[in-house]
Amino acid sequence: MDLPTLPPAPVGFVGSGPPTYDAEPTALPPADPDGLDDLVADTVLDGARYGACTLRAVSVRGDSARFRGEPRRDSLLTARFGTGDQALILVAMATGARATPGAHRAAAEACHWIGRAVGRSHARLAQDIGAARRGDLKSGLHRLTDRSLGKLRASAVEQGIDPEEYAASLRCLLLPADPDCRVRVFFGVGAGGLFRLRDGAWHDIEPQVTDLTGEPVVGFGSLPPETPDGDRLTMDLGIPTPPSPYEPAPEPPREAFRFRASVARPGDALLMCTSGLADPLRGEAELREYLTGRWSDPTPPGLAAFFADSQVRVKGYADDRTAAAVWEA
Repeated sequence: MDLPTLPPAPVGFVGSGPPTYDAEPTALPPADPDGLDDLVADTVLDGARYGACTLRAVSVRGDSARFRGEPRRDSLLTARFGTGDQALILVAMATGARATPGAHRAAAEACHWIGRAVGRSHARLAQDIGAARRGDLKSGLHRLTDRSLGKLRASAVEQGIDPEEYAASLRCLLLPADPDCRVRVFFGVGAGGLFRLRDGAWHDIEPQVTDLTGEPVVGFGSLPPETPDGDRLTMDLGIPTPPSPYEPAPEPPREAFRFRASVARPGDALLMCTSGLADPLRGEAELREYLTGRWSDPTPPGLAAFFADSQVRVKGYADDRTAAAVWEA
């Protein structure tokens, strides 16, 4: 009789040796008695099951921040908009700029702004996903992302903060609740990772900047090759142009919009994460092998098991980790 293959036992770390920092939190961030709403929990954990997919999501303070008593710079938002088969699930995660005091607030604001934008447009987005209108989805989500990050920059100005410091990367996943629809939509701006575990092998499916096409949107991408009147633009030789007295100087180029719409297969596991997990996944083969064994089972892990797996430590990687994984029935 063939016995079932059991997943590997949980471990605390992989790689050449244990990380420098302790495995558990050692210091709390400083608290302001008049600003307790600004406190960020060490860990956030969530999950759900809709249609053909099971969702697990977690955001964990990194070893370095735990040791130094700094707040988690990553923010996580999970939300359901609508009801029944027409519902749309959004997972949004953001990472605030490194070494800035308001990084955790910027990340939270970025998630909230995109959450409001998607929530107000969820009915149309669900229809576009169901009808596989990829072009409409890409352009529409590009606009929503640009407006949301624009509000973040406006918030920085209102607070008297440099918008480049009060900034965040943003990564989102849209999951329709319709059991007959297996389209999974990823979009966002900034670093991180998008991976698919299929047939026991990891595939890095992060959209590359060189693959990005489409009309530029204010604040993102590069300038078009010519003006609306047909005049060719001159080559950029890297020489700064003095600001015109008649119009403001252009803003520095921002990171490109990333988009991917893919059809999931039964048995797939899709993982979206911030750089805190994406970097060790790309850089440490033993972590990939371990998670392959833990997450290849058709039965998704429970919340506690997913939390334990997602925080397996690797020496040299001490940033916050935020991850959302979707298992396909």
